[in-house]
Formats: sequence, C-alpha cells, structure tokens
Amino acid sequence: MSSFSHLNAEGNPAMVDVGAKAVTRRTALAQSVVALGPEIMQHLVASGLTGTDIATKKGPVFQTAIIAGTMAAKRTDDLIPLCHSLGLDNCQITITTEGTDAIVNCLVSTEGKTGVEMEALVGASVAALTIYDMCKAFSHDIVIRETKLMEKTGGKRDFRRE
Repeated sequence: MSSFSHLNAEGNPAMVDVGAKAVTRRTALAQSVVALGPEIMQHLVASGLTGTDIATKKGPVFQTAIIAGTMAAKRTDDLIPLCHSLGLDNCQITITTEGTDAIVNCLVSTEGKTGVEMEALVGASVAALTIYDMCKAFSHDIVIRETKLMEKTGGKRDFRRE
C-alpha cells in the first residue's frame, strides 16, 4: 500500500531522504494546454503573427513564455516546499498551436537521486501562466485547461500517458 511520501511518522511535512538512492538518469515531460479562444487567435492571425512570431506590446509571447518556464523549472525547489534542489542537465520548452489552443511541453532531465517531474510540471505551468499574462490585454477569457505529466523515466518506475 502506498503512503504520502512527504509525511514523517508523526504526520508532519518532511523532505524525503534520498541519501541512500542511486544516481540514475531522470527525465520528465509535462504539458499545459492554454485555451486562448477565438478572439485572441483571430487577433494574432489578423496581425500576421503566427508560430514563434506571436508578439504583443509586452514582447514575443512564446519566446517569453519559454524563458519564464525554463527559469521556473530551475527554481522549483524555491516554489514547492519539499522539493530537492536539483541541477538540471536540460530543460526544453516547446509551444505549438492547435486550433485556438497553445500546447506547452516542458522536457527536463538530470542525473540524480530523485525525479524531475515537479520541475517539468512547474516549467510547463509557468510558461502557460506567462502566455496568459501576455495575452490578457486582448481578453480575459483565457483558460489554462490542464497541466499533466506526460511521461517520466528513471527511479522506481517509468510512466507514459497514452
């Protein structure tokens, strides 16, 4: 039977002791979906701004979101109280569009004793929030629909969402 890993014997929050774990290659891919809606997409298309060229008065939307997501993934331990500090070997954020949605994918990897799922989830989430921030002048009818782990490798078991 599984238990919450971040609670000690007294039921108090505690960082997981990974001291005895072996160092292995760890990867994680997370995804956030941002429903921009037709108003924003129509504005962007009408302005001739597509793909990685989408820009607002605040600057290039997707490029800024990629930088923000990367910065956040590197600082996950500052944001999530019981996460370990990890030196990331790689963080790649890609953003594509499907209809009126922006699809953010964050792929993170490291050699370590603990996984990088939280880093990937935080990176994708902050990139999605940045898209919201940069597009809200056009409409507040933006929905960050979902953020989810798509796959992970390393550790006790691998995971892949179909």
